[in-house]
Amino acid sequence: MANWGKRIFSMVLCTMLAVSMLAGCGSDSEGGASDSGGAGDKIKIGVSIWSSTDPLGSQCKKILDQAAAALGDVEIQYVDQGHVSEKVKASVETLVSGGCKGIIICNSADSEMASAINTCDDSEVYLAQFFRVISEENSPDIYDQAKESAYYVGAVHENEPENGEKLGNILIEKGCRKIGMIGWEQGDATWLGRWEGYKKAVDDWNSEHADDQVVLTEPQYAGTTADGGSKATEALMSANPDLDALVVAGGGGEPLEGALESVERAGKAGEIKVVSTDFRDDLEQRLQDGSIAAESGGHYCDPLFALMMVYNSIKGNYKDFGGSIKEILYPYLFVDSPEAYADYDKYFVKSSPYTDDELKEIAELDFDGLKQKASSLSIEDAAARSAR
Repeated sequence: MANWGKRIFSMVLCTMLAVSMLAGCGSDSEGGASDSGGAGDKIKIGVSIWSSTDPLGSQCKKILDQAAAALGDVEIQYVDQGHVSEKVKASVETLVSGGCKGIIICNSADSEMASAINTCDDSEVYLAQFFRVISEENSPDIYDQAKESAYYVGAVHENEPENGEKLGNILIEKGCRKIGMIGWEQGDATWLGRWEGYKKAVDDWNSEHADDQVVLTEPQYAGTTADGGSKATEALMSANPDLDALVVAGGGGEPLEGALESVERAGKAGEIKVVSTDFRDDLEQRLQDGSIAAESGGHYCDPLFALMMVYNSIKGNYKDFGGSIKEILYPYLFVDSPEAYADYDKYFVKSSPYTDDELKEIAELDFDGLKQKASSLSIEDAAARSAR
């Protein structure tokens, strides 16, 4: 009985030791995940995007997936929200409940960011915008909320007024004098910036050419669908028989698709010069046949830099966000001929603008370095790096 008792005691002791070791391992794993992902753990980052499958959205997804694979410790969860306000807000809650430690978001209106920031603050989840920035002028309360948040990291976006102005000038230089305007959502900050730029191009021209005036119509709104783009285009052509140019300011690739179909049905392809923002998959052919006069785009790396901002925040490399809003301006590329498209296609479509090794290097940059890296990208820069 004494030997049997010793055996039982020994078995119990071994069981207790094994349970203790397993509990210790589980604690380390959970602690690592909650702090910075931990060695061998994945850092889960959510992406709230209008669409991960349309021409621009799919390019965004492609570069983000490449970055996650290159870094090795990142897992990405996507939620497509169609720029529908309630879905935008709900997407943040979905990503937080899914265990994301950081979120990057392309919202529609500034008002949605109030809800997104509250959700992320309450859950201690880092948040950054891409293709968007909160307007200090139009949304001062939300801007101050973001400024004081300990988890709102910042925004990556373009100079939208400059974008609109450049595309407007391209149309004017091509001889267009009656320009139809199509937006997507009336309160969208990006749309408002582009519209400001188009109006400036027209106003500047008209102030210097009293006998050769350009007319820019009031905008028609298309939402983010092809049907919306088609109806907006038909309304503009019906109200303006002398329309010789059309701006499809954005909203993803679908409104432009509908607009082009309407122009073609009217037998005015090439006659009505179309410009837009967001490169299409068939842009080369469109430039050749004249159905598109020019596009700005190539900015699908915006979410990449937003991802890097959030990634470094989770890892503890970027700190002390409260009291300021950090912004990264990303440059647009402009293509207005088949020749210009050929270079873009070579360095941004057929290959990634960044190698895996470069993506790893980008992840090690401080914020100022990240900002400089983003602003330096161009077709010329990509060509030079490819030659090395």
